[in-house]
Amino acid sequence: MAVLKATFHRVRPSSAMFIRVMWFVWTLLSVLNTGAVLGYFHEERWSPESPLLAPRVVIALICRNSEHSLPYFLGTIERLNYPKDRIALWVATDHNADNTTYLLRDWLINVQKLYHYVEWRPLEKPREYPDEGGPKNWPNVRYAHVMKLRQAALESAREMWADYLMIADCDNLLTNRDVLWKLIKENKTIIAPMLESRAAYSNFWCGMTSQGYYKRTPAYIPMRKQVRKGCFAVPMVHSTFLIDLRKEASRLLAFHPPHPDYSWAFDDIIVFAFSARMADVQMFVCNKETYGYFPVPLRSHNTLQDEADSFIHSVLEVNVRNPPVEPSRYLPAPVKKPDKIGFDEVFMINLQRRTDRKERMLRVLYEQEIDCKVVAAVDGKAMNVSEIHDLGIHMLPGYSDPYHGRPLTKGELGCFLSHYNIWKEIVERGLKASLVIEDDLRFEVFFKRRLKNLLSEVQSEGLDWDLIYIGRKRMQVDRPEKAVPNIHNLVEADYSYWTLGYMISLQGAKKLLKAEPLSKMLPVDEFLPVMFNKHPVSDYMEQFENRDLKAFSAEPLLVYPTHYTGEPGYISDTETSTVWDNETVHTDWDRKRSRKTHEQAEISTEAQNSDVLQSPLDSTARDEL
Repeated sequence: MAVLKATFHRVRPSSAMFIRVMWFVWTLLSVLNTGAVLGYFHEERWSPESPLLAPRVVIALICRNSEHSLPYFLGTIERLNYPKDRIALWVATDHNADNTTYLLRDWLINVQKLYHYVEWRPLEKPREYPDEGGPKNWPNVRYAHVMKLRQAALESAREMWADYLMIADCDNLLTNRDVLWKLIKENKTIIAPMLESRAAYSNFWCGMTSQGYYKRTPAYIPMRKQVRKGCFAVPMVHSTFLIDLRKEASRLLAFHPPHPDYSWAFDDIIVFAFSARMADVQMFVCNKETYGYFPVPLRSHNTLQDEADSFIHSVLEVNVRNPPVEPSRYLPAPVKKPDKIGFDEVFMINLQRRTDRKERMLRVLYEQEIDCKVVAAVDGKAMNVSEIHDLGIHMLPGYSDPYHGRPLTKGELGCFLSHYNIWKEIVERGLKASLVIEDDLRFEVFFKRRLKNLLSEVQSEGLDWDLIYIGRKRMQVDRPEKAVPNIHNLVEADYSYWTLGYMISLQGAKKLLKAEPLSKMLPVDEFLPVMFNKHPVSDYMEQFENRDLKAFSAEPLLVYPTHYTGEPGYISDTETSTVWDNETVHTDWDRKRSRKTHEQAEISTEAQNSDVLQSPLDSTARDEL
């Protein structure tokens, strides 16, 4: 030690600093070195440890009458960002009235080499359960059978020493490809990714009664709407969830038979929730991100066609704010037969520079088997004042936007001309009934059937009509609108905004053209209420002599905007523009203060159209539960 100490003191300061720097560099290189590390002697060489393999996961799929959903559901499964050689598939199907068995078999044949293991449990007969009232009816024998299948999947996962078991219903669209990794990271015995739906419904409960039934709580909506984000302890998760089989308490979990102390309703999800409670295992739901979507459950009287239409609506809802759901690459694409829903023509207005909207709408219409003619919208922003005057266009004297005090915008000008050109084509072609839709809308569930039924009833009842809104912003909210007798879901339209979608007759188009609106132009959604004599500004109406347009509206509405003012992704080509005759005056107002969109925040109870004749499709689905 003394020699070393003496030697150290003989080193000059500059040399000592050099040694310290070299020691630091060597240490740093040793840490950063990803290859073999050299020791002092050759046999002391060593390599860094390799990363751990991904945990072993069994994904259990129990499918019945799922022909309509399997191409998209299986597409999301095969695109999960997780090593397939660490996944085993446990698949069962039975009591099918459709081609579920054959689709699953074909898919498994194509993917079995990609996955670690595949267990296939088909049962082709019988096609229904005894005393079953329909494919959506759940007698006790069906609950028992599903519980036994899930128990078999659980036992199979335990036998193969899997780390996790994932249960997923065959109409759940797991659009977040990292969902497995994200759930595993939470380190919970039972955890579910919160799934989105078209309503308040999701795959968890926040409250449960002492008898095991659903209980509304104030905590549910803030979690469902992601006002509160995180992973929350809840009494119930279902549809899609992950079980950590490495946890000791998981040994006590069972889907079947029910726990000896169980006395609640004979329901598979409640039985399992009780099992978790008796095993002292807390269930969790995670809503930190958007993980996937699923349809709202239908009523017991609904049909397989109802279920297929409801599922397709879930696929369409994904496409509103996310990349489209792609079907499985190992199954043939579903065959579609588009038609015009009974109309002579379906017009879809699209600005040529909005290719994203066009692609989305064409996909959405195709999924619903609706054929359309794409109409190139007039781009008002590309028009100059001389071009506008050459068309004989003049603004309505005295018009100013009722909320911002500004004149017509170039975007509104282009919008009007786009609809005007369609009215001209309707008259030129003699089209008796047409549908006009814009490219920034979303569809209500069962849209095609609802609209087809409405058109059929209007025609069979001999209703004298010119225009029927299927999407609008109702502006008169002080009193209810008058219901139309003997026709489901139809009211006489009062003052309304927006031209998202409407049905128009040949005589209606003729009336609109006869008014010569280009010579006294105002926004198209202000012009239409003028023409059916419901505009609140009498000065505007007095400048149009004939205001006898017979206008109605679907109730409830069949289409809605994809985005509302202030939401992420909101773009308005009509209102975010420039004044029609002065390109230096921009009209992109402060959207947080915009009253035009928020005017109809809520319709009072007294003003709701509660006496309208309801369609059976209006009450097919659940809401929160």
